[in-house]
Amino acid sequence: MTRGKFISLEGGEGAGKSTQIAPLVAWLAERGITTKVTREPGGSPGAEEIRNLLVTGDPSRWSPVTEALLLYAARRDHVDRTIEPALAAGNWVLCDRFADSSVAYQGFGYGLGEAWVHTLHESVLGNFWPDATLILDVPVEIGLARAKTRHGDEDRYERMGYAFHEKLRQGYLTIAARSPQRCTMIDAARDAASVQADMRAALILQFPELGR
Repeated sequence: MTRGKFISLEGGEGAGKSTQIAPLVAWLAERGITTKVTREPGGSPGAEEIRNLLVTGDPSRWSPVTEALLLYAARRDHVDRTIEPALAAGNWVLCDRFADSSVAYQGFGYGLGEAWVHTLHESVLGNFWPDATLILDVPVEIGLARAKTRHGDEDRYERMGYAFHEKLRQGYLTIAARSPQRCTMIDAARDAASVQADMRAALILQFPELGR
């Protein structure tokens, strides 16, 4: 059985990742591709329990190192129980956030550094990274304004302040520049249809069989 492909969607708060997933899944289905949609933090029963510790509560409830370790505990369980089995079964996995979020949020936003996060990643997951990553980029003020319209108590990261979010945006720009074979930046400040069109075009470039 042919192994599936692993695609991650990345971006700051309010970038529109959740909005774009459903039409992307439908487009892949038209091409005969079965997808497993998942998310981080979370994506497996154990990781979902850790998610609640990370996305709710006071912004300062964890130190940067503790938060990174919690995220990687969740990520390891997510890979073992959800992502890897789906890929092995031949499904494509579409994940709302993955390891680049740790590089951007903990590495750049908190200042732990890229190298520190990459060392942690290698210790926990080796060289396991997505086959393709779409980074939805919006100016911080637009993203935070969008995020404020969401309901619920999962707003811990949204309350971390403008300066933090500007650092993580610059982090994503750096990630894309350093991994151009895997990452594509998408201007997500535009209408949803235009963003979706660019996402599809980027995946066709990565996986030419999608354009046939």
